[in-house]
Amino acid sequence: MKLGIVGLPNVGKSTLFNAITKAGADAANYPFCTIEPNIGVVAVPDERVSKLSKIYNSKKTIYTTIEFCDIAGLVKGASKGEGLGNKFLGHIREVEAIVHVVRCFEDPNVVHVDGKIDPVSDIETINMELIFSDMEVLERRIAKATKMLKGDKTLQKEIDLLIRINDYLSEGKVARTIELDPEEAAFVKGLDLLTYKPVIYAVNVAEEEASDGAADNAYLAAVRKLAEAEGSEVVVISAKVEAELSELEEEERDMFLEELGISESGLDKLIKSSYSLLNLISFITTGEDETRAWTIKRGTLAPQAAGKIHTDFEKGFIRSETIAYDKLMEAGGKLSTAKEHGWLRSEGKEYEVKDGDVCHFLFNV
Repeated sequence: MKLGIVGLPNVGKSTLFNAITKAGADAANYPFCTIEPNIGVVAVPDERVSKLSKIYNSKKTIYTTIEFCDIAGLVKGASKGEGLGNKFLGHIREVEAIVHVVRCFEDPNVVHVDGKIDPVSDIETINMELIFSDMEVLERRIAKATKMLKGDKTLQKEIDLLIRINDYLSEGKVARTIELDPEEAAFVKGLDLLTYKPVIYAVNVAEEEASDGAADNAYLAAVRKLAEAEGSEVVVISAKVEAELSELEEEERDMFLEELGISESGLDKLIKSSYSLLNLISFITTGEDETRAWTIKRGTLAPQAAGKIHTDFEKGFIRSETIAYDKLMEAGGKLSTAKEHGWLRSEGKEYEVKDGDVCHFLFNV
């Protein structure tokens, strides 16, 4: 999974990226500090994997990962080459979802590119640049399809849809809010439009507003309202707190979070939110050689889940010996005990793998 971190300059984007990936990207108080996108790969913490690895004395423990891509701060006019321009819009096309960092804190020592704090205006500024970029893509696609129409009348339906989306974007609306039937949605997904990508708004608040019980400030409330209207997620985060956390050992981190009244780190919140947004789950394979988490789309059938491990597993799929993680723990990690209780199931080709399933795939090629 690849997530792109975007935002206006000086909203805490690179500070947050540094903290959650410990990749050491530059974070300075001036625009365009980030030129090339910084890439950081983060292991997804999963207590289930850790526990099973201990039970089975696994030689290797492999967690699933998320790749974060820190993309340069965009400014008004980026789609026309302002600032560092179109090059960075191209980087966003490569990600599955966008983490849009929005500044919701006052600090006279950190300049704002527009001279004032207005998160909704900031979001609209970036959205307009993404919209303009998408409209260029659509206009080229419409022109190409129109040329080909003379020889292929079936393209008219495609052209009509492209024009409808282009007209919708021209009203300043993002593509992810347009109503589409399943067939249209599949086609639009293939266009790789920036404004069709799912979004998590990472609302960067002051340290004292990061606790679980903190009331929404006016800035945060405005972002929540906007996100709800377009079906996006909101994660409240303090880049400053995350930066401090990244310097601590695990035990110290837990104590620090407890002192601040924060139940989980910003990274954990982002991971949960991205899994929810992209409709992802994890299943687990375990044994002496390795314990490993595998990420799949919710609703994936057992043969396709097996194919994540190796294509031969899918081709020659026979069945999956499956047990829910909670039931395996209830059996003390012993499959023999689980069998006695009837908790170890034999699942066939039509079985939808569930989050936390511990699977052993049988195949024959």
